[in-house]
Amino acid sequence: MAVNPNDKSKMVVVEGSYAVAHAAKVARPQVISAYPITPQTHIVEELSQFMADGDIPGCEYINVESEFSAISALIGASAAGARTYSATTSQGLFLMHEALFNASGMRLPIVMTVVNRAVGAPINIWNDQQDSIAQRDSGWIQLYAEDTQEAADMVLQAFKICEDKNVMLPIMVCMDGFVLSHVYEPVVLMDQKEADEYLPPFKPDDYLDPQNPKSFGTLGDPSVYTEFRYLQEEAMKNALSVIEKAADDFKKVTGRYYGGLIEGYELDDADVVIVSFGSILGTIKDVVDEYRANGEKIGILKVRSFRPFPTDAVNNALKNAKAIVVIEKDISIGRNEGALFTEVKAGLYNTPIRTPMTGYMVGHGGRDIRPMHIREIIEATKKVAETGEIEVESQFNEVKEELL
Repeated sequence: MAVNPNDKSKMVVVEGSYAVAHAAKVARPQVISAYPITPQTHIVEELSQFMADGDIPGCEYINVESEFSAISALIGASAAGARTYSATTSQGLFLMHEALFNASGMRLPIVMTVVNRAVGAPINIWNDQQDSIAQRDSGWIQLYAEDTQEAADMVLQAFKICEDKNVMLPIMVCMDGFVLSHVYEPVVLMDQKEADEYLPPFKPDDYLDPQNPKSFGTLGDPSVYTEFRYLQEEAMKNALSVIEKAADDFKKVTGRYYGGLIEGYELDDADVVIVSFGSILGTIKDVVDEYRANGEKIGILKVRSFRPFPTDAVNNALKNAKAIVVIEKDISIGRNEGALFTEVKAGLYNTPIRTPMTGYMVGHGGRDIRPMHIREIIEATKKVAETGEIEVESQFNEVKEELL
């Protein structure tokens, strides 16, 4: 199928939340359950309107009293063999925390958009990525979108990934709150014919059926519990290639491609490589373009899949760098570093690569990240590339000085 991904005649200007809701609609979900919470609310508002207009045939929309009830309803529906979808953010995601492990342990392919928002206390409704990062060990696949188009297209890819027979794990499609969810941008909305060509109906092998009784989520004593965890980990490993294939298949149908697990930008000859994910990549790319225009070899490695973490792909992409810097919107309290930095560093440990590496945690609680901040980080990293020496000091020194 010949597709022109740059065909502007198909573009419409819509809110990011609408684009995501539309993508969920054309995926033909059979059960949707969600609870409104800023900045995710517009997604479920749009879906409820689609339901009221009869635009999602064969779907049940379950109104619930909390996020815990929303994920619990989908666990039951998915166990019964339905294709399921939800969306949440921040404290709502935290309220789901207990049940997230149930969904993964029961190998239920639930798709959920997480509109990233800071967590309390103090109360903050602005964007960072602490909420989903805090769920990284819950057994859910996590993909991070750079822009509105990718956030919408990731929903279709997510269903294809998690419903694969070799995966069967729930998945979070993460997009930055307000920065992507509330912005109006030109996007291409996938029509139903394209969606059906890309995403086949969900036909699970195992589901609750009175005519063929099976059990889900029963007691696992010490003689079998470890085996369940092992199988989850194997499914995550399987997901690496499935994520790549889902991206390739999506390109064949739509012409749009974002990389599978990772994506490089001006990376081939880069001396300094910036590693990041999410919407901040747009600002970073603008600054890197400035440096490239001046002949400086700065590149970007976009990490699209955080769980499973694509260690081999990341290592290969970073092997020729003279200095690496990770920029992210989260912090691992007690380590004074971000989760992405930890993953990249750990991945390089068992390789011959000994490239100097540093990390910056920025944008907490929605604090603005401007081009000048990215330039400062690049200039500091250029010095690391030249000397091989890293000056280790707290990310929060400036804040500490202000407080004192």
